Amino acid sequence: MATNNKLRNAAVKIGSAVGRADASAHKAVAKATKATQVARQELNELSKQVNALKKQLQKSTKRLQSALR
Repeated sequence: MATNNKLRNAAVKIGSAVGRADASAHKAVAKATKATQVARQELNELSKQVNALKKQLQKSTKRLQSALR
């Protein structure tokens, strides 16, 4: 009976360690997913800013060309 308890205790410890590892893996995946979403939003915002600057540059170029004529 004593060996049975030792085996059971070992199994409980192993199961607990696996559970903790699984939980930390899920947390890491959740953090990575959130970081990816934030990066995607920042990239979209930067893309919009670049497009706005491109339009502004085109307008300025047209005005300069017309002023030089």
